[in-house]
Amino acid sequence: MVFLIQSTQNRDSEAMQVKLDEIIRAIGNAKNELLDLEELEEDDLEQIRTSYRELATKARRARQTRS
Repeated sequence: MVFLIQSTQNRDSEAMQVKLDEIIRAIGNAKNELLDLEELEEDDLEQIRTSYRELATKARRARQTRS
């Protein structure tokens, strides 16, 4: 029973990942290199997280200066 539940959850996760990949691919200015992030090593993933945190910080600062 546990195996069946786990198998169903894995299939659902994989389907969700494919859907997200399609959304990323379909968006005009999206970065296609972000597809399959789950395959990256932890260090590589952390570098990407850091760069997006920096972008968010810059955007917040820019918004504050406009206010």
